[in-house]
Amino acid sequence: MWLKLFFLLLYFMVLFLLARIFEAVVWYETGMFATQLVDPVSLSYKKLKTILECRGLGYSGLAEKKEVSNLVEQSGELTHGELYSAIKKEKEQTEAEDSSTTVFSGEIHFYELVEDTKDGIWLVQVIAQNQEAPLSQSNWGKMVQKVSQFGIRTGTFNCSSDNSSCIKRGWKHSTLIMSAPQTSASKGKVMLKEYTDQYVEIEQIFRWMTSHVAHRIKTLRRSEQLMEEWHSDPAQSIKMFLFAHLAQPPVFFSSLSVKFTGRIEFIFVDVRQWDNRSSLSDIGVTQSPAYILKMPEGIYRYGNSTGEFLSLAAMDTFLRSVQPEVNDLFVLSLVLINLLSWMDLFITQAGL
Repeated sequence: MWLKLFFLLLYFMVLFLLARIFEAVVWYETGMFATQLVDPVSLSYKKLKTILECRGLGYSGLAEKKEVSNLVEQSGELTHGELYSAIKKEKEQTEAEDSSTTVFSGEIHFYELVEDTKDGIWLVQVIAQNQEAPLSQSNWGKMVQKVSQFGIRTGTFNCSSDNSSCIKRGWKHSTLIMSAPQTSASKGKVMLKEYTDQYVEIEQIFRWMTSHVAHRIKTLRRSEQLMEEWHSDPAQSIKMFLFAHLAQPPVFFSSLSVKFTGRIEFIFVDVRQWDNRSSLSDIGVTQSPAYILKMPEGIYRYGNSTGEFLSLAAMDTFLRSVQPEVNDLFVLSLVLINLLSWMDLFITQAGL
């Protein structure tokens, strides 16, 4: 019995050491100074645009480098780790082939993946019968690559495969359809929005999408609203606050609000014209931008630890550690069961 416990403890110690070795490799790859801050003013215009692309902030109307660097500062502090990660990701996207996209076979397929999905965002290109697609194949590939980095799924519905459904839905002309949960409730309805602008351009479509997703997030602009929201928490609620001088939150923040629908409430606090600065310091917000996670156990400022970058992948990993998905728990239990089974087999074979 004691030998079993000893070998089990030894096994987990080996796993712990391996985990630390892998972590050391990551530290080496991202650099020992990953958490050190970078002054956006010192970066080139191209690198600043790369950071904004990863965070999901539009810069098409900003011609000067100073304006772009200000936008980076307003959305959050920039670290060496995030800069390295963003440049690496851009390089991988450039070298990679076209991102995958779904081709819907008909009404049922579309309903199951798009309308019945409560925790995802979709952009669907509808090609009307005997008509051309809204975007060329090249531009659609660029669009897919641009939105996929924020967890937005894409698909194509060709009406030639199910024209009756297109007629039923009023899709008489080729168009673009966006879907997202209408509310923050876990079982909320999914809204379908049609792109009606005459300018069918990638940046214009992206702004249209991000605007709709941002409107899902509760936005506070007065101190009274913040105090009411901050102090009237129901038991066991978890809320992610963003305090920033921005018109709307970055896309990665908005996209995560959809993914964690029903589990974590995302709140955007627009402090551009804040009426009572002392109200922010009263709740521990001494500077903006600030990403604050409020839990029953207390508050945590995101960005203080290694790897906590302002990107969808980094914040998603962090939030899943706080509020795991059902699939995560299932995989964890499956791994533990397999580990125990293999451990018992080794002990039996050794005759212990």
